[in-house]
Amino acid sequence: MENEEKLRQRADEILNAIESMRGKVPVVNRVLSERPDLFVPNAELSMKLFEGEGSLDKKTRELVALAAAAALGGQYCMKEHIRNAAALGATKDEILEALEIAGYMCMTRSQSYAFRVFADAYGMDVE
Repeated sequence: MENEEKLRQRADEILNAIESMRGKVPVVNRVLSERPDLFVPNAELSMKLFEGEGSLDKKTRELVALAAAAALGGQYCMKEHIRNAAALGATKDEILEALEIAGYMCMTRSQSYAFRVFADAYGMDVE
């Protein structure tokens, strides 16, 4: 019970920090925080990846996150990561290039699957 209370308190601290930084708490965080045992480690990983020390600078991390969000179709995440990347100095061209790379990777992924099916249907040896 004591550990649950500590986790709830830590979850509330994280939620307050998110609201202070962003002006609101994203729905993913609000819902997941109903389970502090899941939310706290998830939020701490996010903080480590985006705020902690790492090999990539923070702007590059945001551009990578933006590309991933675009590839996965996460509209809310794209808006957040565009805003964050721009605040860290990313130019309009850098942001657009990250989106173009994401789109290209999605296109070639679908082509890879589709063209294998096509090749199989027409007896082409592509391996």
